[in-house]
Amino acid sequence: MNMVDRPGRRFLLPALAAGALLAVSAALAAAPPLATAPVELRDVDAAYAADGVVEAVRQATVAAQLQGRVIELHANAGDAVTKGQVLARIDEREAAQALASGEAQAARAQAELANARVNLERTKRLVSENFVSKAALDKAQADFDAASAALAAAKAGAGQAATVKGYAVVVAPFAGVIAERTVELGDLAQPGKPMFVIYDPAALRVVADVPEDTVAGMRGQGDFASVEIPALGKTFKPKAVTVLPAADVRTHTKRVRLDLADDARGAYPGMFARAHFGTGKSQRLLIPARAVAYRSEVAGAYVVSDKGEIRFRQLRLGERAGEKSIEVLAGLAPGERVALDPVAALAALKQR
Repeated sequence: MNMVDRPGRRFLLPALAAGALLAVSAALAAAPPLATAPVELRDVDAAYAADGVVEAVRQATVAAQLQGRVIELHANAGDAVTKGQVLARIDEREAAQALASGEAQAARAQAELANARVNLERTKRLVSENFVSKAALDKAQADFDAASAALAAAKAGAGQAATVKGYAVVVAPFAGVIAERTVELGDLAQPGKPMFVIYDPAALRVVADVPEDTVAGMRGQGDFASVEIPALGKTFKPKAVTVLPAADVRTHTKRVRLDLADDARGAYPGMFARAHFGTGKSQRLLIPARAVAYRSEVAGAYVVSDKGEIRFRQLRLGERAGEKSIEVLAGLAPGERVALDPVAALAALKQR
C-alpha cells in the first residue's frame, strides 16, 4: 500500500499546486480593476495661510464705579443678557448718606438764598429812602450772588451724589453674552475694578498678521479670502476684509481683520482660526485626496504601473487644493497613476 501511495503523491502535489494557481488566477481575473487617477500638474489658486484668533467687534469690560461690597450677583459667565439687565448690586449705604448730605446742603443753600434775596430787597428800599449808603446795597447784592452760587454748587453736589448712588446697580451696556465674571459675592468693589466682560456674539471677526509683501499680492476685496476654524471643522467666507494701514516695525506685518458672517455659529472670542488669502495662480502637482493612505505618521499612495503592478510610495504632501485634491511635494511624477481606493489596492497587492 505504501509503495503504491508514494508514486501517487508525486503526481498529486503538482496537480494541487496547479489547481491553486488556476484558482488564484481566476480570482484575480474576476476581481474588478482598480480605479486609478492620474498625477497631474494643474493651475490652482495660490494662497497664504496665517494663524489668527477670533475676537468680538463689540466687547466691553463692565467695571465698578462705586466703592462698596457686592451684595447681589445676577449673571455668570456664559449667560446671555439683554441691554439694561441688572448684573450685580453694590452696597449703596455710603452713597445714600452722601446723597442725603448733598440734599441737606442744597436745602440750606436754598434757605440762605431766600434770606439774601429778602435782605437785598430791603436794602434797595432803604437806599431809595436814603436811610443807608450805597455801600450797604453793594454788600447785599454780593451776599445774594454768593448765596445763588452756593445753591448751584449744592445742587450740583447733590446731583453728583445721586449719580454715584445709581452706580450701585450694575447693568449690561448692550445685549450679549457674559464672557467672564471677575467678582464674587462679598467682594469689595472699587471704582475702575473690572466685574464683567461682555461681548456681542452677532458681531465677530478674525484678526491675523500678514507679511507686507503678501498683503501687496492679495487680489480682490472679499472673494480672495476665507476663514477656517478647526475647532468647528468649518470654513467661512468673510463679510468684509480690512487691512489696517500701519505695519508692525518689528515683524513687518500688517494686521488684517476678517468680519465673520452670521452663519459662523459656535464661534466665540479667543478661538484659534486660520485665515487663507488668495495671492494669484500657481502650478502644483495634485492627486485626489482620497488616494492618500496613512500608515502611522507616514503618508503615501499606491502607484499602479501600466502593467498593473502595484507599489506603495511614500509621499511628502503639501496643502489641500479645494476639497478633493491635495498637493504632492515629493514622491510622484506627472503622468503616474495612483489607486483611488487604498484599501482595495492593499488587498490586491497581498493577493499577488
